[in-house]
Amino acid sequence: MPYQHFEEYDIQVTEAIKERFEHIITDLGEDVTRDGLLKTPERASKAMQFLTQGYHQNAEEILKSAMFEDSYNEMVIVKDIEVYSLCEHHILPFFGKAHIAYIPNGKIVGLSKLPRIVDVFARRLQVQERLTKQILDCINDTIKPKGVAVVIEASHMCMMMRGVQKQNSVTTTSGFRGQFEKIETRNEFLKLISDKFS
Repeated sequence: MPYQHFEEYDIQVTEAIKERFEHIITDLGEDVTRDGLLKTPERASKAMQFLTQGYHQNAEEILKSAMFEDSYNEMVIVKDIEVYSLCEHHILPFFGKAHIAYIPNGKIVGLSKLPRIVDVFARRLQVQERLTKQILDCINDTIKPKGVAVVIEASHMCMMMRGVQKQNSVTTTSGFRGQFEKIETRNEFLKLISDKFS
């Protein structure tokens, strides 16, 4: 199946990850047998499998499952798509919003599929730069539009909770293909998603 809710967990994988979390918690100086932590290794194991479920999903197939012939040829924008991912350097969350636009070239795609492919790539160990490019390339290669644009704005807990501890920092990444490489089209998109980019 190209997309499904992640509700069933492989017992062997869950047990293996659970055992590792037990060791981590113990090595940190905690008592893994105390009441509040008894089920934490199993919960953490399932949480990590949920948060990395994108490794088992196919973004291209998700897009192809809802592609339609259509003559519409103006900009299509889905903005403020929630993004939750894990930084691959510290396995800490980063989160924010993605804005996606494409200009159809004979084919349109079901609007719900764009947030779904964001989730597919976000539910992996990631860096924001790669996440932006993977979303961009997937849409460009699968739908083959006249142009595609992706902007992601995110806050990174690895900068906020540790390291430089800058709580108000936001990272913005962007990517443009086709018609969006033209400054006029790009500026129209940036203005439509937020005046602060114009």
